[in-house]
Amino acid sequence: TEIDWKAYMQEVEGFANGTLDYTQLKGDTGPLVYPAGFVYIFLGLYYATGRGTDIRLAQYLFAGLYLLNLLLVFRIYCRTNKVPPYVFFFMCCASYRIHSIFVLRLFNDPVAMAILFLAINLFLEERWSWGCLLFSLAVSVKMNILLFAPGLLFLLLQRFGLLGCIPKLCICALLQVILGLPFLLVNPVGYLTRSFDLGRQFQFKWTVNWRFLPEEVFQNRAFHAALLLTHLAGLGLFALHRWHRSKESILALLKDPAERKHPSPPLTVNNILWEGGQQGIVFVLFSSNFLGVCCSRSLHYQFYVWYFHTLPYLLWCTPTAKLAHMPKVLLLGVIELCWNTYPSTVCSSLSLHICHGLGLLQLWYGTAPPPALHTPPPSRRPAAISKKAQ
Repeated sequence: TEIDWKAYMQEVEGFANGTLDYTQLKGDTGPLVYPAGFVYIFLGLYYATGRGTDIRLAQYLFAGLYLLNLLLVFRIYCRTNKVPPYVFFFMCCASYRIHSIFVLRLFNDPVAMAILFLAINLFLEERWSWGCLLFSLAVSVKMNILLFAPGLLFLLLQRFGLLGCIPKLCICALLQVILGLPFLLVNPVGYLTRSFDLGRQFQFKWTVNWRFLPEEVFQNRAFHAALLLTHLAGLGLFALHRWHRSKESILALLKDPAERKHPSPPLTVNNILWEGGQQGIVFVLFSSNFLGVCCSRSLHYQFYVWYFHTLPYLLWCTPTAKLAHMPKVLLLGVIELCWNTYPSTVCSSLSLHICHGLGLLQLWYGTAPPPALHTPPPSRRPAAISKKAQ
């Protein structure tokens, strides 16, 4: 269980010894492929655990991170008030894989996600500048946080317009420059290509979601391009028809909010849920990430934490009849079973895709805007009768 931890410690040890060329930072599992925020955080853990030798202490620290992560997630769910309380039992106690990712394997994914959930809490408090700072810090630990970026960009445009969101984006960019500056000054190309390598190939033996494909298809660049186009199409559809609820064109998001027209849609469950409220923030961010996970080129076992804590909200954010709770619980159970099947099989990876597809379908149809109510024009006949009556 300590393979990745030792590799992390070897990677940051090079930095501790003065190596600033990112291409020279390596571990037993290969070269360092995470941005600079990872290096600083795990360098702190490196010194706190006696140069990485006190693994038991590291596990205690990650257990504390796990509890903090749950606290941040619960705070988000309390603000949205959509998920029935019994579902939190499954979130806390029923996932062996999540406990393993946090406390046994000591991956960097939980660190990035905990910072991300802290950023979302700040967004819910309308502290957008601080939230963007924390969001960028999470990206600097692991790039999977970028799956939330399309949703965040939409929210920034929705609240501030094009000119208003530029300072927030500058906060995100500036932090990346500051964190990466020691490495950028020595070997900028090496740092950027290693820490933000979007074209990195994944090993077929570790894939959880594409086991049913032949390996040559899994590694094919055309397949990767098709997944990217599917992802972009999904984001476009959700942005146009599910995230954007105003009757104005989506291009109106580029205007200053004070200059926009604000039509008053009827107060239905959907409009109360999405239009500008705190649940709109959570829905946009969580669904943006979920679309990215569904279209991922490969999911490894530690990637489960990317969306595990968002699944209850995504399944229960839509109106649910009393008898419809059980299929959603069943869906959570099947997803958990798929992630606990090691090594992955054709059946487990196909089942995972089916569950993801059902989740997307219920998100799409469950959040559809209500049909417009057309008032029939007044009949002329009664008017003629009333004239005769006069």
